[in-house]
Amino acid sequence: MSVFLGNPHVLPVRGVPTQGPLTDRFGRTATDLRISITDKCNLRCTYCMPAEGMQWLPRESLLTVPEIVRLAAIAVSDFGVREIRLTGGEPLIRPDLEELVAALTERMPGIPVSMTSNGIGLAARAQALADAGMTRVNISLDTLCADTYEKLARRGRLTQTLEGVAAAQEAGMSPVKLNAVLMRGVNDHEAPELLRWALDHDCALRFIEQMPLDADHGWTRKNMVTAAEIREALSRDFDITPDTAPRAGAPAEKYLVRERGGDTVVGTVGIIASVTEPFCEDCTRTRITAEGHVRSCLFSHHETDLMHLLRSDASDRDIAQRWRDAMWVKPRAHGMDHAGLDSGDYVQPDRSMSAIGG
Repeated sequence: MSVFLGNPHVLPVRGVPTQGPLTDRFGRTATDLRISITDKCNLRCTYCMPAEGMQWLPRESLLTVPEIVRLAAIAVSDFGVREIRLTGGEPLIRPDLEELVAALTERMPGIPVSMTSNGIGLAARAQALADAGMTRVNISLDTLCADTYEKLARRGRLTQTLEGVAAAQEAGMSPVKLNAVLMRGVNDHEAPELLRWALDHDCALRFIEQMPLDADHGWTRKNMVTAAEIREALSRDFDITPDTAPRAGAPAEKYLVRERGGDTVVGTVGIIASVTEPFCEDCTRTRITAEGHVRSCLFSHHETDLMHLLRSDASDRDIAQRWRDAMWVKPRAHGMDHAGLDSGDYVQPDRSMSAIGG
């Protein structure tokens, strides 16, 4: 992985805007900010982390609450960002999460603040987070079987995750979105059951193709459950049809759900097909890692350091311009086309999902 500290000559930054929205060379505008607030997690999911041996960032290397708020404020005021998502690692690892949410909503009232979480520990904190201003939460739920959960997450905490879902709903953070990654031969048979559970519990379910961002670098295209396979599995129990509403840059393709042979829409389901049906041309996201690096694409091999500017006498304008430089050179696509994957041309990033922040 390369980290750029400034505007080195290897970056083709000619033509970068000096004001206005956060754009790239291909006309895309980033309006969705995702900030990782920790690289640590209390699970060891097989598609994300190794069983042991993760090297965590030292505490002093992590963005502080004031630094996160400052970056978010720049994104909103200078770039017109309209949504802030807190990611990790596991955001609930941070004991100051409620303080952070309150600071964000006080500084930027009206901007939705959400979180991607595994739900562990959320039962005890959901109401306080809602009171602080958190509007929504995405919770990972790959299975409803306790044994399978333990196999996938290497921790037996399904009950705590389900309690977190219920607590988020009780706190008013609805609809709760559920994220499910299907692993071939492990939980891929559970797709209809997961959708049924989500419908029965008023949750919005999204299936996500397994991405090549696991720390063990064990991902293979052959073992990945594709979006087409997910649709086929769901169709055994439901009739699903594409939602004609504009996608508006959302990563999930949404489908209307009906009972088999029925006419009434009973809910929706989303499928995020980052690998087989990429949506790069409509991407609206900009990412900041837990140590303050801009990552223009989830699958990038390059990052641009903003932390040293935050901890110097740099102005907000200096930080905004460095951020613009980083996003201007965002690649047209992540390169995981079918030929590249099958031939081995695609090179997986060194950092895992937990280190990047989803």
